[in-house]
Amino acid sequence: MNGKTIVKNFGVDMKRDLVNLGILITGGGTGIGKACAAEMYAHGALVTICGRTEEKLEQSVQEIITNQQDGGAIQYVTCDVTDEDQVLNAVLAADEFGEGLDGVVANAGGGGAIVPYHMQAVEEFSRVLNLNVLGTMLCIKHAVPLLRKSDRASFVGMSSIASHLTHLWFGAYPAAKAGIEAIIRNAADEYGPANIRFNAVRPGFIETEIMEGIPRDSEIFNSYIENTPLGNVGQPDDVAALVKFLLSQESKWITGQCINVDGGHSLRRGPQFTQFLRNLSHDELHGELP
Repeated sequence: MNGKTIVKNFGVDMKRDLVNLGILITGGGTGIGKACAAEMYAHGALVTICGRTEEKLEQSVQEIITNQQDGGAIQYVTCDVTDEDQVLNAVLAADEFGEGLDGVVANAGGGGAIVPYHMQAVEEFSRVLNLNVLGTMLCIKHAVPLLRKSDRASFVGMSSIASHLTHLWFGAYPAAKAGIEAIIRNAADEYGPANIRFNAVRPGFIETEIMEGIPRDSEIFNSYIENTPLGNVGQPDDVAALVKFLLSQESKWITGQCINVDGGHSLRRGPQFTQFLRNLSHDELHGELP
């Protein structure tokens, strides 16, 4: 196992419903993944986070421990979820650290080039599909043999409102998130007899490091606000609260579901990112090669 183990375990309140559960969170160094790690740790879980950048992982672990003095325990392992050997290593590390594997949050993912499909590079399109779809599948592949030993097994995939709401110019991202949901639903059916639950969450605009690239005075940002009934953006903690619910016994009769956490955005229409493509003419945007 690579990486460093950092443990804090002071008088965990046994009323917390994740106490001593072994949980793996991919992409746990920043944003939603970090918020999920903090939430599960606060509820007494034995958390393993993984990601590609060791510096971010170590910083997140230290911050989580500092902010929550009486949590469960937490460690990090470096892992690229598109590398099968590294995924297996992370799963085994989480199983060892948690004295069993009870939950997985397949959060690692992301988007790519924001350009029309006729301008998409195959290499970039494939990279986004691999990161999201292949990464989720590999987590399932190697976690299932361990999860089936738990009587509280739950797997949560990280989708997006882009899975079912058009996001113009987003290339592979909507297809990748739709692919994650298809995998989650099939896995819920396949592994229900093994008592493993599979669900996905669909965040809308969540205020993370990635979304900081959208200027708050831009047409793009306004398109999110105008199409969100609650009239604001979400926080990573909003997603983490839903993930915690799906990992806990409170959701023990829920599987195969894809649940929005978006302030109602999915009731309207997707965001408008055309502002990022102002250098392209109307004809170039809609099929003519520049």
